[in-house]
Amino acid sequence: MDETKNQQSKGRLSRRDFLGGSAAAALTLVPRSGLGGNGAVPPSDRIHLACIGVGAQGTRVMMDFLTFPDVQVVAVCDVNRESSDYSEWSPGEIVGKERRLVNDPSWGNDWKGPTCGRAPAARLVDAYYSRVRKLSSYHGCASYNDFRDLFEKEKDLDGVVVCTPDHWHAFISIYALRHGKAVFSQKPMSHSGHQAALMAEAARETGLPTQVAVMNEASDATRHLTEWVAAGVIGQVREVHNWSQRPYWPQGIARPAETEPVPDGLDWDLWLGPAPMRPFNHVYLPFVWRAWFDFGEGSIGDMGNYSFDTLFRVLKLTAPTHVEASSSPRFPETYPVAELVHWEFPAREDRAPVVVHWYDGHLRPQRPKELLPNELMSDPSDGEGMLLVGDEGKILCGFEGEHPRLIPSSRMKTFVPPPDNLPKSPGAYREWLDAIRGGPKPRANYEFEQPVVEALLLGCIAQRISTKFEWDAVNKRITRLDQSTAAQLETANALLNPPARAPWTLES
Repeated sequence: MDETKNQQSKGRLSRRDFLGGSAAAALTLVPRSGLGGNGAVPPSDRIHLACIGVGAQGTRVMMDFLTFPDVQVVAVCDVNRESSDYSEWSPGEIVGKERRLVNDPSWGNDWKGPTCGRAPAARLVDAYYSRVRKLSSYHGCASYNDFRDLFEKEKDLDGVVVCTPDHWHAFISIYALRHGKAVFSQKPMSHSGHQAALMAEAARETGLPTQVAVMNEASDATRHLTEWVAAGVIGQVREVHNWSQRPYWPQGIARPAETEPVPDGLDWDLWLGPAPMRPFNHVYLPFVWRAWFDFGEGSIGDMGNYSFDTLFRVLKLTAPTHVEASSSPRFPETYPVAELVHWEFPAREDRAPVVVHWYDGHLRPQRPKELLPNELMSDPSDGEGMLLVGDEGKILCGFEGEHPRLIPSSRMKTFVPPPDNLPKSPGAYREWLDAIRGGPKPRANYEFEQPVVEALLLGCIAQRISTKFEWDAVNKRITRLDQSTAAQLETANALLNPPARAPWTLES
């Protein structure tokens, strides 16, 4: 078999292979001798995890999982061996968290900047287990460049944590499910609505625990906001305004003409994966890939899965019927500097139709007249927020629904919250880990998040075609564009499922 054919057979995933071929056989394997009768990890065993994608965010999430006493991270995987050019939330944020984890104030003193990749991630895991946990049975963290090699060699895995760039989420997550592993993956769930549907299908067929890293789904704020709206505190909700400070990275830019040398230790071809081949340039990574159509979804992809998860739960949203967007100047390959997107959701159950408005790039809705002159619309620390407009009042809260309050503020003086009857969550991480042990399905599982991310990414398409369209949620098609030709309609529908570069195809 030549190299091209070997790569294609190693990469492509079809449902036929999953149900009838080698992938199906892999799902029947029980690599851990202590598994219970239902396939769950027994309480006496540690949950063995691998972390795929250990850049800045992946390293943060890996550190979170390391602190669970019933978890053992046994392998890490990243196409980048090591570099010190990663983005962080504040100066010294990443190394500071690492120093606290390993209880070593000198950790990372020789680094030239925020340092991540598979080599430093493996060193961090080794340091934590040997110095802090002092595990006598610990034999070192394995490290891989290619996730396929990880699955081939690590037979003792219970689950994987996927923190790659967005264009890799679907392929790696489905690959993991079809190899019998539970999956915790980053937001947004997928790079397209079509991919989201395939991820939900794989989760249903395998029955394995899945969870999208939408941590606010487990928050008290989401629960309280759900109770307020269900109790009719502001009557029927007719509008929602949701605004974000993003982007923090360059957007509204053209492809660079220059080709830069690929950094030592970076597998650029594998980083691109399903995306079309292009010459390397630092304008694409790290982190700034979010701006590019081929890799991310701009500000909506970075933040929208959080707020839309809250809105789908609070308002019991279904698929939208119409989506429309406007923006600052558009570019052929990148999202704009600022955009305004509108989704029209139909009536459902006992709820009235509602329109959701998204603002980013420092755009804001009109200031509510109920606010006093000295009252802020947003938390000054992040400048983001959400406003729910009902027939009988308004709720102002944080971007994800946190700290809800009625406006005008005088209403809060006499407000009696509805009973707190909804079940509490142990936290998004714990939900997924408990599900691996046979507990309930996590709340932000792929089946729940599939319509959430589908609606969200329709907003990205609306921005790209810059016209209002009608959405057929049953047949998954854009059925009408305002003032358009049949050819323009087909062009718009082609954005629903962009082609993947061989061999990284996902077949239904």
